Amino acid sequence: MALRYQVVFGDAQNMSELPDESVHLVVTSPPYFNAPFDYPDLFPSYEAYLRMMEKVARELFRVLASGRVACIVCDDVLVNGERYPIVADLTRLFIDAGFRYRDRIVWLKPEGYIRISRRSGIVLQHPYPLYFYPDNVQESVLIFQKGRFDYASVPRDVREASRLDINEYQGSKWYLNVWQITNVLPLQGRLEEGIAAFPEELARRLILLFSYVGETVLDPFLGSGTTMKVARQLKRSCVGYEIDLELLPVIREKVGMEMASLLDDATFEVIIRDDARHFRFWLSERIKQRRSAARNAKRKAKES
Repeated sequence: MALRYQVVFGDAQNMSELPDESVHLVVTSPPYFNAPFDYPDLFPSYEAYLRMMEKVARELFRVLASGRVACIVCDDVLVNGERYPIVADLTRLFIDAGFRYRDRIVWLKPEGYIRISRRSGIVLQHPYPLYFYPDNVQESVLIFQKGRFDYASVPRDVREASRLDINEYQGSKWYLNVWQITNVLPLQGRLEEGIAAFPEELARRLILLFSYVGETVLDPFLGSGTTMKVARQLKRSCVGYEIDLELLPVIREKVGMEMASLLDDATFEVIIRDDARHFRFWLSERIKQRRSAARNAKRKAKES
């Protein structure tokens, strides 16, 4: 089985490298609009963010094969005290692009894995009505489908090679619309340091549930390369788009491009377009400034 892995450094609003209906599954997590500790000030406005996502959604509809699924990991985001309804707005954008809204899975994280300050603590200081703000330990996995899938179109041998492990399916409760999976914290020393990566287990479940062995998975916001790494492990080809060229070394290491086995007959290709950008250093500096400001504000609050 010849598997192909292609990384295109460029803006996913234009995926001209991909022919119409050439991929079988989309698994991705778009940047969360100006999230303070991931993408501070990345977009000039929420409207600009939605315009970008609208163009990406239409490109995904074009390149996705008929009957196939796009899985979008996202959540509402809080920026400077304002909450932006990303889940609702992306749902509408994808429906307007032509997709059917098939399902929504809630990804539940452990309580101790909150990355920002506990908003619920306000009640401890002000135990009165209207001071309550909950801590967020969940994200959404929005599942969209391009029309209806023809199950008879899959050859029997491919179907059998892609058979799910029913014991795992039941034991880990994949059948629920709430999945409990530990998230990846971008801690110092990790390969994903400073990168908002989703867990491999999340990508693994989605790829097993919505694609067949030998098919092609697309991630238009590849990030550190989690989707591609898992697709390779599960014997699927993968194409990834990533605008930030500074992530190339991370993707190479995570996907294992330098350790291609002759046994799996895999080919790797990296394309660098003129619209590739350099974001990682700039974002990391912005994040440091925000954290420093937050620490100073907390110190001043204690002193007062």
